[in-house]
Amino acid sequence: MKAAINYLYENKDRFLNELFGLIRIPSISSHPDKKNEMIKAAEYWRDSILTAGADKAILMPTTGNPVVYGEKIISNDLPTILVYAHYDVMPVDPIELWNSNPFEPVVKEDKIFARGANDDKGQGFMHAKAFEAMVKTGTLPCNVKFMIEGEEEVGSPSLAQWCAENRKMLAADIILISDTSMIDPATPSITVGVRGLTYMQIEVTGPDKDLHSGIFGGAVANPANVLANLIGSLIDEKGHITIPGFYDDVVTYSVEEREDMARRPFDLKAYLQSLNIEEVQGEEGYTTLERTGIRPTLDVNGMWSGYTDEGTKTVLPSKAFAKISMRLVPNQKWEKIAELFEKHIVSIAPKSVKVKVIKLHGGESYGTPVTIPAYIAASKACEDVFGKKPIPVRSGGSIPIISAFEEILGIKSLLLGFGLESDAIHSPNENYRLENFYNGIETIIRFYEHYSKVK
Repeated sequence: MKAAINYLYENKDRFLNELFGLIRIPSISSHPDKKNEMIKAAEYWRDSILTAGADKAILMPTTGNPVVYGEKIISNDLPTILVYAHYDVMPVDPIELWNSNPFEPVVKEDKIFARGANDDKGQGFMHAKAFEAMVKTGTLPCNVKFMIEGEEEVGSPSLAQWCAENRKMLAADIILISDTSMIDPATPSITVGVRGLTYMQIEVTGPDKDLHSGIFGGAVANPANVLANLIGSLIDEKGHITIPGFYDDVVTYSVEEREDMARRPFDLKAYLQSLNIEEVQGEEGYTTLERTGIRPTLDVNGMWSGYTDEGTKTVLPSKAFAKISMRLVPNQKWEKIAELFEKHIVSIAPKSVKVKVIKLHGGESYGTPVTIPAYIAASKACEDVFGKKPIPVRSGGSIPIISAFEEILGIKSLLLGFGLESDAIHSPNENYRLENFYNGIETIIRFYEHYSKVK
């Protein structure tokens, strides 16, 4: 293991430059015109895995973007780790808020600034480099498989079917994922739960064309006004979601369990300052950590209608749209919530407009037991690198495909992430600390060593 860690720090500048090559590919999965870029990113991953020492690495077709599969099998008697990551990234809009080109990585203040710096090119690439360090020094203690997809940011619509078709090939003892965060640079954590997700779109249609707001305003329903009213009614003054049946399956935690969660370090003042806000807001009766970890939410992710360019244009728009995500907790099923959402919106919409509700994508919540060998190994690895045991945390984010992995492949997932909440993933000026990148690689190396002993 020492040889692999020495290899890491002897080659750290090269590792960083190779990551930059991946980041420079604008692999935005939600943009159909980026199909060629998706292939380039997949090929970059394939070549990186092969160069690192895999026995094979190939692009495998799906109904969408290809999956990169690679493997190095040392012995059938050794445990097998299946590494999951994704090579697609979120769109960069609004581009004017970026301080640099989002696809030209810049290092400043010891951070990489670029789209995908953290999510998930930076975190995913740590696994390729940890793997390389062990293979090149002859210290790899177990079998390794790679499954790198290109549709995570759009809900992984093709991956479940691909996994089902390749179940035997993907056989492993644990799925290792770095697509989550840690509490702060000095405080490691292991994510033991992520929320589920239901993502919907609402389309409200009024008149068959845009109208003059002076001549028709006040007499004809304005779809933008109607949409605003519909959305405004979905959360009451206590932060409670008003959709009938929404909370029916939500798990209730005991006082003792909530007290245990509260042991996680959290500085509310620093939290407010980091976001430049004066106070937090959310469901009454719950703390900020509980609101983002064990309670479901509903948020508008985007709204558009009418004239939004420079200057003025007095129109009553024909259509209005909104995208809404709901983060779900254990026992809530995303498709059931989608049905409840659609039924409710249609029932409360006035007859003066037509409403169309579209289910975009979703996935279930997921939890990892702290008693499994992979968690124990990860805890020891974190303690080796950071000098303290990691804190198990429940994340407010979602990785929809993880629950499908267990259902289809019968394999648990370990979420060993090294990002920070301040890394601005999905936002302008996404960044990733160099220290976290290198510490992440070292922790992964040490995880392999510990896992091969505790498994």
